Amino acid sequence: MRLGNCYNFHDFRLLAKRRLPGPIFDYIDGAADDEVTHRRNAIAFETCDLVPQVLRGVGNVDLSVTVMGQKLSLPVYCSPTALQRLFHHQGERAVAAAAAKYGTMFGVSSLGTVSLEELRKAHDTPQVFQLYFHKDRGLNRAMLQRAKDAGVEIFMLTVDSITGGNRERDLHTGFAIPFKLNLAGMLQFARKPMWAINYVTHERFRLPQLDEHVDMSGGALSIGRYFTEMLDPSMDWDDVAEMVRQWNGQFCLKGIMSAADAERAAQIGCTGIVVSNHGGRQLDGSRASFDQLAEIVDAVGDRIDVLMDGGVQRGTHVLKALSVGAKAVGVGRFYLYPLAAAGQAGVERALGLMRAEIERDMKLMGCTAIGELSRKNLRFR
Repeated sequence: MRLGNCYNFHDFRLLAKRRLPGPIFDYIDGAADDEVTHRRNAIAFETCDLVPQVLRGVGNVDLSVTVMGQKLSLPVYCSPTALQRLFHHQGERAVAAAAAKYGTMFGVSSLGTVSLEELRKAHDTPQVFQLYFHKDRGLNRAMLQRAKDAGVEIFMLTVDSITGGNRERDLHTGFAIPFKLNLAGMLQFARKPMWAINYVTHERFRLPQLDEHVDMSGGALSIGRYFTEMLDPSMDWDDVAEMVRQWNGQFCLKGIMSAADAERAAQIGCTGIVVSNHGGRQLDGSRASFDQLAEIVDAVGDRIDVLMDGGVQRGTHVLKALSVGAKAVGVGRFYLYPLAAAGQAGVERALGLMRAEIERDMKLMGCTAIGELSRKNLRFR
């Protein structure tokens, strides 16, 4: 299969699987425990039906939205994800450039492989910096200040990853950073020599947001140990409130799944939340993000911007989330598979196909602007 023959999420996933060594593909593709929540995220959209209206005069469609003060040309943004350099040597550079082409927001992870400063200088499109909360409070403050100095518009604190999820696919292959593969994992790398050639002939793998704090040489900290040893499970609402005050701007919590937590986020001054179960990669058995969205929008949607991610594979999924009340929808695997398949060209094709789907589906729904979508357009089974 070639990139030009990729027309949807599943095509990109198949191409990525053909090009990546098994352990790296499984890192993207996998989730926690039995991966029940991961599967439910996509299935949840099937329990909701769209009800179109016709003869509405839909010659022109406006797909723009405003999210936490940022004007986006597309109601879909590229969520921050870790380790992108492993999937393709262009890494975050490819994702940022593709997001900029389509006028939407992209995120940089604290486990990103390109510096947030480089990406901020390269692109004017709104940028998110995502932080995992560390035991070292000085490190948290330093990274917050670094993002502020770089001119990042939105600070995003991930709150559902105070320890690593039980991702058994990674355990089976011994996947870690640096690589400490078992025999099964090494054999899978041997089957994809082009990936290895690409990896070693481009710049060295780095975590520039953390390279002053995490030793990546020799017996360095694996990603699993990073989550179990450096992150702080004692993080509480007082810690978050202090960071909100320090940032003093657009501040978003990622990983909210209950209305009570959404209420608390609004009370301490957050300007946005992401309804998310981390793609099913943390607590297996957690409810699907889409299934929780209406309850959370009803609780706080008039006070803060509610975003959602998890299981989004189609333009119709986006329209359903927006109709429930999400301001925008984040995607992760949706752009990581195309990144792995073809770098920037892959991400651009994926976002272009998504934009075309949303525009076509909006016309078929009889809506000329995102603001016209509402729960009147939906029926739940």
